[in-house]
This record gives sequence, C-alpha cells and structure tokens, in this order.
Amino acid sequence: MTGRPGHPAGALRRAATPRADPALAGRLGVPPVPATFVRRARLADRLTRGVREHPLVLVDGPAGAGKTLLVCDWLRTSPPPYPAAWLTVEAEDNSPAVFWHDVGQALRRAGALPRAVGTARRAAPAGRPPRHLATGLGLRRDPVVVVLDEFERITDPEVATGLDHLLRHCAGMLRLVLVSRNEPLLPLHRYRAADEITEIRAADLAFSEEETSALLTRHGLALSGPDVRVLTGRTEGWAAGLRLWALAAARSPDCGRYLKEFEAGHSTIADFLLAEVLDTQPAGTRDLLLRTSILDRIHPALADALTGSRDAERILDELARANAFVTPLNGPWYRQHPLFAEILRVHLRARHPGLPPELHLAAARWLQRAGLLDEALRHAVAADRWDLAAAWFAGGPAVDQFFSSTGPGRSAALFDAMPAGLEGPCAELIRAARALAAGDCAAGTAHLDRAADGLTAAEDDAPARLTAAVLRLVAARLTGSAPGAVEAARTADRLRRTLPADPGREHQVLPVRLFTDLAAVRLWSGDPGAARAALLAAVAEAPGAEHPERYEPLGLLALVELLGGAVGPAERRARQALAEAGTWEAEGTGRAAIAHLVLAWIALERGDPAVVRSHARRVPAAEAGAVAGGAVDSGAADSGAGDGGVVDSGAGESGAVDGGAPVVGPGPGGDPLRIVLGAVVRARFALRNGDPRRALAVLAAAEHPGAAGEPSPWARGLIAPVAAEALVAAGAAGAAVGLLPAGEARSPELALATARARFAAGDRGAAARALPGTPAGPPATVTRILLLKAEAGAADGDDRTAAHLLTRALATARPDRLRGPFLEAGPWLAAFLRRRPDLTVDHGWLPEPLRRPAAPVPGPAEDAPPVEPLSRREREVLERVAQLMSTQEVAADLQLSVNTVKTHLKSINRKLCTSRRTEAVRRARRLHLL
Repeated sequence: MTGRPGHPAGALRRAATPRADPALAGRLGVPPVPATFVRRARLADRLTRGVREHPLVLVDGPAGAGKTLLVCDWLRTSPPPYPAAWLTVEAEDNSPAVFWHDVGQALRRAGALPRAVGTARRAAPAGRPPRHLATGLGLRRDPVVVVLDEFERITDPEVATGLDHLLRHCAGMLRLVLVSRNEPLLPLHRYRAADEITEIRAADLAFSEEETSALLTRHGLALSGPDVRVLTGRTEGWAAGLRLWALAAARSPDCGRYLKEFEAGHSTIADFLLAEVLDTQPAGTRDLLLRTSILDRIHPALADALTGSRDAERILDELARANAFVTPLNGPWYRQHPLFAEILRVHLRARHPGLPPELHLAAARWLQRAGLLDEALRHAVAADRWDLAAAWFAGGPAVDQFFSSTGPGRSAALFDAMPAGLEGPCAELIRAARALAAGDCAAGTAHLDRAADGLTAAEDDAPARLTAAVLRLVAARLTGSAPGAVEAARTADRLRRTLPADPGREHQVLPVRLFTDLAAVRLWSGDPGAARAALLAAVAEAPGAEHPERYEPLGLLALVELLGGAVGPAERRARQALAEAGTWEAEGTGRAAIAHLVLAWIALERGDPAVVRSHARRVPAAEAGAVAGGAVDSGAADSGAGDGGVVDSGAGESGAVDGGAPVVGPGPGGDPLRIVLGAVVRARFALRNGDPRRALAVLAAAEHPGAAGEPSPWARGLIAPVAAEALVAAGAAGAAVGLLPAGEARSPELALATARARFAAGDRGAAARALPGTPAGPPATVTRILLLKAEAGAADGDDRTAAHLLTRALATARPDRLRGPFLEAGPWLAAFLRRRPDLTVDHGWLPEPLRRPAAPVPGPAEDAPPVEPLSRREREVLERVAQLMSTQEVAADLQLSVNTVKTHLKSINRKLCTSRRTEAVRRARRLHLL
C-alpha cells in the first residue's frame, strides 16, 4: 500500500525517525542525581501511587526544596509502571506553539507516541493542544508519564488551558507530573474536588531528622542526635540549606562546634537565597522582605506601617503563592522562613545600619495598639526602649505571667535583662512581681512601697495602680494576711471597674484571680464560709470550662467541701478541676495541686493507697520539697516515703511539737495552703503505713514561726490532730495530751485527737468526757468518734453498746465508702467482728478481712513449716495482703496484673496449706514469715 499525503501510512514514514532540535536535546533527558543524594522512599512511593491512581501529580515547593532531584531519583531507581518523558521547561516555552512542539519532542524521544501519529500541520485552536498529540495518546494501550520540570516558568493561560484540555481528553492515557515552585494555572480546585490529583508540597519535601542524619553521613559528617535536631529545626528541613551547610561544615575540623558558631547571614546558604529569592524580586518586594524580616509573623497592615506602602497584602499573597519562603498562617498573617529571615536581617543591618531599631520601635507601637502585648514588648526591648516595655507590661495584665503555674511567661522572662538602673514605678512593680513569684515577700513589699511613692492619682497611672493592688493581694496570700488581702482586693476591684476592658485578652482573668486569692486568705485565717462565697464568685466570673483560671478556684472549692464533710461533691469538684486543668496542660502544676491533694485525702479515707500515691506524685516537686524540707525518698515504697513524696528529714518522734500547740504560719517559697495540706496528707499516709516518725518529720517541716506571716487557726486545726495521732502511735501519749490543752474550744477533729490521746494514756474517763455526746462534723470524723466509743465499750465488756455504736459507724461511713477509719481502728475491731459477723452482712464495701473474718484453723498443723519456701514476690504479695490491701491494690502497688496477683495468692495458700488470704496472713505471722 502506497502512502498518500495525510494518510496514516505517509505519516508513519515521516515520523519513523523523529529527531529533536539539538538545542532542545539537553532538556529532554532526566538530569543526573549527585552521589550525596538521600533517597526518600516515603516520597518515591507517593509518586508511584500518584501516577497509578491520578492523572495529575504536583510537586510544589520553594527553591532548593529538592523537587527536581526527588523526581529524577524516582525515575532512575523506582521507574513508574508506564513509559516516561521528561521536559525541562524554559522561558521560551511560555508560548503555545513552542511549548507543544517541545512536549511532542519529549514524547517522541520517550517512544510514547505511536509511530502512526504525525505532526501538526496547522495551529490548534486557542486553548487546545495540537490534535495529533491528543490523537496519538488516545491510540495508546497504556498511559504515559510526562514530567514537566520548572513549570513555574509557564505563565501563559493559553498553555495551561491547553494542558488541562489534553489531560481531560486523552482517554486516560496521560499521567502529568508538574514540578514547580508555585501553583500552576491549571484549575487545581477541580482536580482536588474530583480526587484526581496527588500533591507533594513544601511540608512533605522537608527533611526529617533521620533524613538529615543520612544526608550528613553521605557527606562524611557525624552529628549527635540533639545537634541533628537543632540543624533540622533551624533549616526546617530545607534540602538546599542542609546540603549547603554540610558542604561548608565538611571543611571544618569540628562540625558540632561549627553548628553552634554557624552564622547563616555569611554563608553559601545566604548567597543561594539572596540570589535565588531576594534578587529575583521587584524593588518594592525586596524592601518589604528586608523590613519585615524583624517580625516573627507579618500582618499586611503592619508590613504597610514598616514600608510606608499600601500594597503589602498583594505582595505577601504573591510571595506565598510563589513559594518564596513566605508562608500564610491563620487569618491574615504570614511568616518568613526563619533561616531566610535570619539572613535578611543580617543583610538589612549591612545595608541600613540605623534602620533596625526604628523598625522594631514602629512594630512595637503598632502591635501594642493592636493589643498584641507580648510581641510589642519583644520589639520594644529590641529597640532598647525599656521604659516603654516596663510601662506596657506593668500597666497591663501581663504581670500575671510571673505567677503562671508553669513558670514565668515569655514576656516576663524578657525582664530578666532589664537594666538595674532603670527607675520609675513600673520598673519597681516588675521587680516586686519577680520577688513575690520567688516567694520573697519582704523584697516584694519593699518594691511595692517604692512603686507607690511614684504613682499618682492621675488617670494615666490607674493601670499601674491596679497592678500594684493585685501584687499586694499576692503578698497577702503568701503571708496569710486577711486584712491586707481584703484591702488589696477592694482596691483592685474598684480600679478594674474604672478601666476599659482590654480587647487584646481572650479571657478576662483578673476577677477570677482576685476572688481566688482572697478566698485562699479567708480559708487560711479560719473563715471557710467567706472563702466559699469568694470561690463561688470566682467560678461565676469564669462560667465556661474554657477559662484558663477556673480550675484553681474549683480545686479550692473541693477542699472547702471536703473539710465540711461533703465527700461526694468535693470529689466531683476536684475531678472537674483536674479535667479543666488538663485542657490547659496544667494538671501537674502548682495551681492544680490542691485538687490532687483533695483526691488523695479522699482516697486515704477510702483505704485506697494506690490512688493516694497516684495523686501525691502529681504534686509538683517544689511543693513536695516545701512540705518535706528535703529530697523525696523514692525507695521506701512500702512505708509511703517515695510514693507520696514523704521525706525523712531525721526529726525525732516528738520533733513536730515540743510541749504545746504549734503556731503555724506560711513559709517562704510556696503557697501556704498547699504546703500545709500536702504535709497533712503525707503525714496521714505515713501513719497509715505504720511510720509515725516520718509523719512527725513531715509535719515539723510544714511548721513555721508566726513571724513569717499570720498564724493560721485553719492550719493548726489540720496539723494538731495528726501530730497528736502520730505521737500516740509513737508511744508518746503524754506528749500528745500536752499538745491539746483541755480548756480550749475544740473542733470535732481536735476533740477526737484529745480523746485518743487520753485513751492511749489509760485515762478512759477523760477520753469519754472529751468526746461529744452526739458526734457532729464530717462523716469520716464522726465515724472515728463512734469507733473510739465502741472500742471503749468493748474494752469495758459492754458488747451491746459497742455493737450499737459500730452499727452507727458503719451506717455513717457507708454512703462515701469510708474504709479508712475501720483500717485504722486496730486489732480490737477484727476481734469484735469475729464474735459479731452479722454486723457486716450488708457492708460489702468493707475490706474483705473485716467482712469475712477467718475462723481459726484447729490442729497442730499451724506450726508446721510451709510445704515449699515462699518466693520473694510471694512474700511481697503477702506483706500487702497483711496490710488489708485488696487484690487490685496489690496489683497496682507492685505493678502486676490482677491475674498475676491471684496466681501468687493461690501459690501462697498451697504452700502454707491454707484456703483463704486471712488464714495465710495469720499462719505466716506464726511462722515469722512476716
């Protein structure tokens, strides 16, 4: 068959040996990959999946992000499942005729067009590719991959429209991979909506720490893990920056030291970015980039203020679209790549030495007017305008940062460098805040007095006077001064109502803080009713769970309710406080400590040592140290030393008191409420574990002379009963009696402590007279009073009265499952219940040994040795069973599973020839195994 013009056979002969233009040939081959290239399988796999699943793959990132090398390596080492053609786009391709000619040549070189397809004979309609390309692709049996590198050079909409048309009308035989610095003009939104695109963006191209380490290894370098992390973070994984740094570091004898001394502004990285990014921009864009390099984030209006222009929004948007190391953030904000900004700042100082301070000051004023105080302060300091910084900081809510439960905030830390010679009331207020945050009330008060001397009644000084009143209230809380707290709170509340609301604050926290601090002082001074009212007002000022200050008053409310006997509501409040603290990542901080201690106290009353330890561990180390006066003994697990943060400071058994009631005042370096409450909880836990010496040491460390602050009847009411109980347990009943004078009006807790001390001293009559006829107070206290009365009755042989009182005690403790008083009652209770097991029939919440007292096992077998020695772990299990722990508690304490503990218990019973855990404990004691 002979060929005719236009016939496929004629076209076949004409296209049989296509030849590319020699100038074009170099752009049709896949560029080489350097030996130091790090192959990243995660991205290569995405490219392979992309060409299998989608018609369009976009690799989009800034200059030097490693886009081209990634695709080159993929084609060379992980060939796609289809034939591939490559074209490096040049500026002249920004013309439809040239572009389509070059694409056709790339396809022919790859053998991707059927030989039967000819070349175009006439120009295609506008916005359409040449007909022969669409026809040729449509004749294929499998797709072809076309890679267009440096596609950012295509700015002609007609070329982009034609490419989109070809992609949609080639019967699915084209897989297009675009490598570009910016988003192409194709209608990407349609591809995204139809799930027809795979995108690899700048964030995907960023090197991970592992990839950075591999790259350095390829260059013969070795950095430690932390140094690799620093380098990756500083470059944000930018490929070219990492490679250029590695090349420079290879010439240094110590690459680790080179990293620390590396100055990005004078390096090959700077040369690259200045040439590839900055110098390619118009003059106005270069000026904006240089001037805004001083900012952590850029607002278009702020950029206009620094440049004096009105087109920053357009320029920033264009830079972001072009991947010119400018990234959009939330809302209207942008940011420069940190390394790029660092280089630009060096360039700015070199070109305009006096300009940076002026820019910082202009930025500070704009940010302060916008209510962005933290950023404004940083720029004011950079401009060396400490006077402005101090006035803005002390005149606003930022002073709260010194008292953050997680430590001073970013702006507060700025003032560590405040010049010592800076004068004025605002500087004195900042010094006062720092001193009070460190617990130095004397220095803080002195600075407050000097600040007061410089403040006037003028309206301009009202914000600073408000800050002074807030700091006075902080000082009153630390010293426990109720009159000072009331005066400071009234002054602060009056001033805050005269000032306009601060629009820059997401939450108005000041009223909450005022009521909370006032409540803490009220409670310290022994007025729980006034404290509760203030706390309810604090919660009312923060009605939503998203308020950042609400969890502290909730924790204090839980404490007030617990001390008032409302165990259930206290537990709910404390858990709510910790849940809300968790939303602010503050559940392990000082302000959440009260809630943890309340839950630990409740767990003590319920006989749950594992929960006690769990919450006590969450109290910050600073608080634990303030309570204990030393380092935590983490090794004394069974005695409660490390588990609850209890510390053995070496005090003697009577070291907590010496012949009289302690005068308790707040100590330095912490909130006195938390210090005292933490000491009481830890001391009670030590007593529960049979360690009165440790309990006395903890209480002694929490006592301070009244000169350090106002004495606290609340603190004395908590500490004295526990101290007396510890003395009784230590065998010093006489000292316990002397601790609690007979003529003093007593709370139920003090009355109980007095009766216990008298009872232990052998004076049952005095003990009976010390107890109220009709017990009142918190359920746990009432339960203990009834148990003590029952013990006295049983000791006198009056089992009927003892049984009646025990029944009342069980009924009182049952609603809140208060097992603690029964665990503390001593051996008389178990002996009594052996005679009267009927009393516990309806009380399944009691510890098992009290619910089902063991019957004695007759016979001489009790004295026989075990059939097999107990293992170390079995002894550990048995020791905890002897402490009346449940199976779950033993498992938690030993960090074993419940099933493992049950297995050990079965083995113990087998070896000791017993059938129940109580029998095993009794027999082990007879055999001196415990």
